[in-house]
Amino acid sequence: MTEFQVTSWRDIPSMVASRDGDEIVKIPLHQRCQEAIDEAAMRLGDVDADAYLAGWVRSDWTAREGSPSDVAAEVARDLEESWDEARLAAYLDSLSS
Repeated sequence: MTEFQVTSWRDIPSMVASRDGDEIVKIPLHQRCQEAIDEAAMRLGDVDADAYLAGWVRSDWTAREGSPSDVAAEVARDLEESWDEARLAAYLDSLSS
C-alpha cells in the first residue's frame, strides 16, 4: 500500500512525497506556497537559517490506495485547492495581527 507524507513550513504545505516499497515520488506544490512560506518567515522574523529551518515539519506517513504517482498527484491537488491564494493571504494577514 502506498503511503504519503506532507512537508510544510509551519502550517503552509510545500511538498508531497509518496512511497510504495522502493518507489518514491515527490511533488512540490505551486510556487505560491513557497512564496507564502518566504513571506511568512519574513513577517515572523525567521530570517536566519536556524529559525527558518526550525519551521519545517513533516507529517506522519499516511496509507492511501493507489500508485505512488497517483497518490502524490491527488494529495498535491487537494492541498493546492485548499491552500488557494485567498487562504494563503488570510494566513499571512493573521501573522500581522
